Amino acid sequence: MSDRVHALEESACRIRRHALDMGEAQGQGYIGQALGLADVLAVVYGDRLRFQPWDPDWPERDRFLLSIGHYAIALYAALAEAGIVDVAELETYGADESRLPMSGMASYTPGMEISGGSLGHGLGVATGMALGLRQRGNPARVYDLLSDGELDEGSTWEAALACAHHELDNVTAIVDVNALQADGPTSGVLRIEPLTAKWESFGWRAIRVDGNDIPGLLAAFDELAAHRGSPSVLICDTRVGRGVPLLENREKAHFMRVESHEWQIARDQLEETYA
Repeated sequence: MSDRVHALEESACRIRRHALDMGEAQGQGYIGQALGLADVLAVVYGDRLRFQPWDPDWPERDRFLLSIGHYAIALYAALAEAGIVDVAELETYGADESRLPMSGMASYTPGMEISGGSLGHGLGVATGMALGLRQRGNPARVYDLLSDGELDEGSTWEAALACAHHELDNVTAIVDVNALQADGPTSGVLRIEPLTAKWESFGWRAIRVDGNDIPGLLAAFDELAAHRGSPSVLICDTRVGRGVPLLENREKAHFMRVESHEWQIARDQLEETYA
């Protein structure tokens, strides 16, 4: 295993541990998504984004947009791992007056580029942001994280068309395909496959990868970084609760309620998985 891969796997484990610690503070939440997305976030923040931890508003930074605001617990864990948020501040997650509310709010949290709530807005914001950066000659890239459930929204596809029309090759969309949304399995709510072919038909360079395979993620991001002439999308198949068997196999996993005695079991299982 290369040093690059090993370092990112350790980072992903810490992101998962941070998420479990925050989840325990509330006893519930979108912990399954945070565990499933940890490998993607470790690669994005540890290997891909240009940023300065001490200056979250650095004009030349790459922008990472959390279109799915309820994934905030995952992003906070990644921001702590990246040094943008102090690890000790994670203890305030979801508390009154905290800078880390349960849904992402750009006005509160360093490193949070947009506020998330109703789904379907992130890619449109990313398109406008990328146009503005290009017009100013700013070389920064825009990354937008969406969920597979968010692809139910027509506004997402309108933005996809606009982004391709303007040939915004400074945009990379990342789609978390965990096959689950609030109303049930994604395939049962609204069929979205074949995803790679759909994005390609909208004018995007599309790659699909196992979102829990760090070497595969690295190779895919490297390939997309070299692409020019159109926006890119990385479709990541992830597993809800990844790394914690107790939570991987839980029913009703979109919004999890975890008993008080289970949090330490979850931590122990995480350590065993990544020992």
